[in-house]
Formats: sequence, C-alpha cells, structure tokens
Amino acid sequence: MCHCLLADDIATLAEVKVNGFPCKASATADDFFSSILAKPGATNTTSGSVVTGANVEKVPGLNTLGVSLSRIDYAPGGLNPPHTHPRATELVFVLYGTLNVGFVTTANKLVSKTIAQGDVFAFPRGLVHFQKNTGAEPAAVISAFNSQLPGTQSVATTLFGASPELPDEVLAKAF
Repeated sequence: MCHCLLADDIATLAEVKVNGFPCKASATADDFFSSILAKPGATNTTSGSVVTGANVEKVPGLNTLGVSLSRIDYAPGGLNPPHTHPRATELVFVLYGTLNVGFVTTANKLVSKTIAQGDVFAFPRGLVHFQKNTGAEPAAVISAFNSQLPGTQSVATTLFGASPELPDEVLAKAF
C-alpha cells in the first residue's frame, strides 16, 4: 500500500511503517473503502454534535495519500466547539441544515459566515475554528482535509483538561 516502497522481502515489508502506519505487502479494495460516513452519528452529546472520521486509522489505503474526510452531525443548536487541526486545512461541504461557521486569524480577527446546504467553507491549517447549527432542524457536513491524519486539538480541553493541570495563576492571568 505504501507507494514509496519496493521490497522483495515480504517479511521485512510487513515491519516497515510510513507515517507511523504499517505498509502491507498487497493491498485490497477494502483497504481503500469505508461506509463509515454513510449514516448520521448520535448527537446526544454535551455539545450536541459528533464527528465521525474517515482517516488513515479507519481507511488504511489513505496512508501516504495526504487526504481524509469526516462527517459532522449537529443537533439543533449543536456546536462543534473551538478547535484546531495542526496538520491540515479543512474544507466543509454542507449536506443539510444551516450553520454559523468561523475561524480566528493570527491577528485575532473573526472570519465568520452563515452557510447552508450545498455551501463550502474553508478553515486554514492551525487556526482556531468552530461550527454551530443555527437552525431548528439537524445539520450535517462532510469535511475534507489535506492530511491522512489531521489531528484535532480542542481549545477548552487543552486549557482546562491538561494533565497535570495548567497552574491557576496562568489561566487567571490569561483570562
């Protein structure tokens, strides 16, 4: 599956990893297939949203290809809280519903827009961004990433859920 390797010794190839994921001696169609994004996820979460990823962890054939997808489902009023993707730009395509989306630039300027079915919005790599369902009905998007594993860092969890905890005086001064 790794497009960058040629090996005569299958035993050696089985031990080789690229980007932290194993290379396979022979790939099958199933390595490049998943129906994981076909059905809405359960939005009965604290934030009213759920992210379902189709990245290299779920679709092994994505290894070295530099792409992945996610599906995000939102209950009415649901929020995908402020977060960043350190390894990817994100592009959302609205399947249905209406969302208020935005990101904060490095100059601390909010770039925000209301988007609806069929619309596309881009979030630059590494910038804090969010999506909120502003409608009375469920909403869903497909997110595309230019990384096989974009990573997600939640702002709130990073600051208030770190272990060991960030010192209170650091958080107090920051806020």
